[in-house]
Amino acid sequence: MVVTQGAAGATALEAGDRVEVPAATVEQVVDTTGAGDLFAAGFLAARCRGHDLRKCLETGAIAAAEIISHFGARPEADLKALVRL
Repeated sequence: MVVTQGAAGATALEAGDRVEVPAATVEQVVDTTGAGDLFAAGFLAARCRGHDLRKCLETGAIAAAEIISHFGARPEADLKALVRL
């Protein structure tokens, strides 16, 4: 189970293990449209590559941070370069 908590970060539970990560830092929140979708995309991309829960949560947080730093729901930065999977 994964729970996102906005500025408070995200938590994942799996097989009795609990992992929490802070939200990735952004200079200014401009538009939150697409933040949840990008978090999920980042988390799942890392998960499909076999990374542990912490890396999956961190990847999701980075992707969400990119999308909230500008207007619109499409990334402006190269997400692969940001997350280095």
